[in-house]
Amino acid sequence: MVKKLLWPTDMSENASRALPHVQSLSKQYQAEIHVLYVIEDLVPQIPWYGELERKRMNEIRDWEKKTAALRLDDLCTEHLQGCPLSIRHVAVGDPSEQILAFIDKENVDMVVMATKGRKGMFGFGGVTEKVVKNASVPVVTVPVG
Repeated sequence: MVKKLLWPTDMSENASRALPHVQSLSKQYQAEIHVLYVIEDLVPQIPWYGELERKRMNEIRDWEKKTAALRLDDLCTEHLQGCPLSIRHVAVGDPSEQILAFIDKENVDMVVMATKGRKGMFGFGGVTEKVVKNASVPVVTVPVG
């Protein structure tokens, strides 16, 4: 039984290709849709970009969280209004690690995601590959390009 669907999105055009499948499965199973956006943590990048003050890093992260929350609200209002329930989530860290942790934390029954996101240069993105290979639940992948 599918009661909770997870749609991880980087809000790219590629990620949006999974939307029709998310909508269809949600309606078919009367399942909640959990929409997850992961902000990549800048801390591991500090040596490449020079030292940034912790205060400035927090300001950037807070701005990105607010912006992401607004964009998720718009996305859900525009595209998921016919679905039983959509719940928005914003996390910070490595996208694949955060998606896998979210699956376990929220007891997700199925993941629906595009084969690649914003940065995808190849037919199958690294985040999608890690999720497919390590998820404890079925992962439906939607081909892009």
